Amino acid sequence: MNLENIYHQELMQFVQDHLTEDPAHLLLSHKSAPGIDLKVAAQQIAMRQKAAKKLPFWASYPSLIFPPSLSMEQCSSELTAVYKAKLVSGKTFIDLTGGFAVDTFFIGRNFKEITYLERQQELVDLAQHNLSRLLKEQGIKLNVLHGESVHFIEETQAKYGVLYADPARRGTGNQKMYQLKDLEPDVTQNWNLFRQKARVILIKASPMLDIQAALTDLPEVNEVHVVAVKNEVKELLFLYNGTNEKAKVIATELGNNKEQQFSFTMEEEMTASVNYSLPQKFLVLPYSCILKAGAFKSFAVRFGLSKLHPHTHLYTANELPEQVNGRIFEVLEELKLDKKILKARFPDGKVNVLTRNYPIKPDLIKKRYKLKDGGNEYLIACTLKDGQTSVLRCRLSQESK
Repeated sequence: MNLENIYHQELMQFVQDHLTEDPAHLLLSHKSAPGIDLKVAAQQIAMRQKAAKKLPFWASYPSLIFPPSLSMEQCSSELTAVYKAKLVSGKTFIDLTGGFAVDTFFIGRNFKEITYLERQQELVDLAQHNLSRLLKEQGIKLNVLHGESVHFIEETQAKYGVLYADPARRGTGNQKMYQLKDLEPDVTQNWNLFRQKARVILIKASPMLDIQAALTDLPEVNEVHVVAVKNEVKELLFLYNGTNEKAKVIATELGNNKEQQFSFTMEEEMTASVNYSLPQKFLVLPYSCILKAGAFKSFAVRFGLSKLHPHTHLYTANELPEQVNGRIFEVLEELKLDKKILKARFPDGKVNVLTRNYPIKPDLIKKRYKLKDGGNEYLIACTLKDGQTSVLRCRLSQESK
């Protein structure tokens, strides 16, 4: 496909001139524009508006072409792509599942030669167009190829420093898949093949994937990265670096212009001995990446905290260390879920509701007692070490805002 015939200079200029407009309104207000396919232009404007937040560096290039909505939703954000780029470097890099090429670009900048592979011709054409412009004058050799990942890696005689794959996570009926064996390519079935062709392997997987099960399927993995942005887990990354080191799990919270990490080993988690306590002055709710990583006991030990209950992943202390990888709450009082009490405490009905190991979900509590999220105070409903349930009125600490 000759993209320049569709995305010619006049259309791209039209896109730039109308970047802040509502694409749907644009289609209605501009019945016609000589030489401009308005549907194509509106689609580019819509995707650029999304890219302004998700891919600001790419959005700053007026000459780049953006894909349909699904590819934009599935591609990595700039924040997570830059994080992945910190994990690997070398001479030769192959992205077996190139897609929109966001990871290809950000990771590939650490290499002298990039090979991009993708089975959808439309995305191959976009990658050729965009990567050639993004990598211009950087002295990196670029190979953009159309093909099927496993077939290519079986046939090629080349060896790579780093092999990267983000297997397709949608089934034939467009249902979401997340088990490694159900993805395409099947990393578990082709692991030995990948190891023959590359010194280092980096696999991106769904946040829904069970980490323990994945490590059973891929026992040679040396690092598992659980990556969250603004307390929402976005990616699991499995890194094989060719050593015999046991897997280390690294939970990383990105966002608010800072990066916080917590690392541990599965052995450390299994052998950790935890103290249990009733709520003290402070409660700590670990970041979502730490909970997804399974650092339930090692988190408490590392920061000198007590746990409320083996299955209540809330932690407590009268004094806190300077840096804790989580949200900090000051406990104000214990109260009952009673309409009169709640009305007296929250006359406007505004209070944030959280539950941990509690029989009723937050939405039902809010509905039953006519509450709505808002303000800096929280009702945290949980189970304590004696098995009794409790509702704690808390204030979000200044450090957590």
